[in-house]
Amino acid sequence: MSRKEEILGRIRAVIRERYDKPSLDDLQATVFPDPLAAFIAASQTAGSKVVELATGADINETVRGLFPEAGVIASNLPEISIATLNPDTVGSAQELNGTDVGIIRGSFGVAENGCIWIPQAMKEKAVCFISENLVILLSKTEIVNNMHEAYRRVDLGDYGYGTFISGPSKTADIAQTLVMGAQAARSVTVVLV
Repeated sequence: MSRKEEILGRIRAVIRERYDKPSLDDLQATVFPDPLAAFIAASQTAGSKVVELATGADINETVRGLFPEAGVIASNLPEISIATLNPDTVGSAQELNGTDVGIIRGSFGVAENGCIWIPQAMKEKAVCFISENLVILLSKTEIVNNMHEAYRRVDLGDYGYGTFISGPSKTADIAQTLVMGAQAARSVTVVLV
């Protein structure tokens, strides 16, 4: 018997009363009258900037206007002509270090918390986390109400990986001082198309 099994055996031996797992069948999930408006509000609460792309507007001009000083822009999206680095053609993730703006596409957004599902659609997923500023393109029509709906839609795609992103990286666990960009992007801009 392994040490783990020994410890679990001791715990099981002292359990006096056992309970069945609760049923999730009656769980009432939040549904919004206007999921897009709720998503925008939740995204802004999480610290994201939300920009609605006007009909006929050029996404490249919009991003360049948002980040005029950006030198290294990483993206593999075909409509992004201002990209100076493609995460599909780098030799290693380390080559993405120093990326000013990463531009990716989200599959869908979640109204209740502002999360966006990002399936890995590039060879080096590090672009999602190492970029100083992250721009996520998201269709206005791809908003679900809650995480219950979201998990039904999760698709890991060709690479078998994906993540939910909700706003810029932040932490305040050291001296209760808010630090932006501690583990990932310092800013997240959601561009609704």
